[in-house]
Amino acid sequence: MSIGILSIKIHLPGCSSLKEKRRRLKPLINRLHREFNISVAEIDHLDVWQTSLIACALVSNDHGHTQRCLQSVVQWVEENLPDIIIVGDQIEII
Repeated sequence: MSIGILSIKIHLPGCSSLKEKRRRLKPLINRLHREFNISVAEIDHLDVWQTSLIACALVSNDHGHTQRCLQSVVQWVEENLPDIIIVGDQIEII
């Protein structure tokens, strides 16, 4: 069994309120869940307008699959959401 956790720190340029931040994050979180069948949640910087830390979790029976899937999440965000800037990402496999 392999458990993978991906942390992505993102910058949301142009957000001027928490309401706007939530409006931009909610579709991202839902789309990642739907596209990759992973659990996704905002875990830090909850009260900061233009910064967020989201975590993605995946359970699999193959270490390699877990690593590849979580790496593809980062690549997908970079390619499909140009209005979101990835500041950093980290993958942990347990």
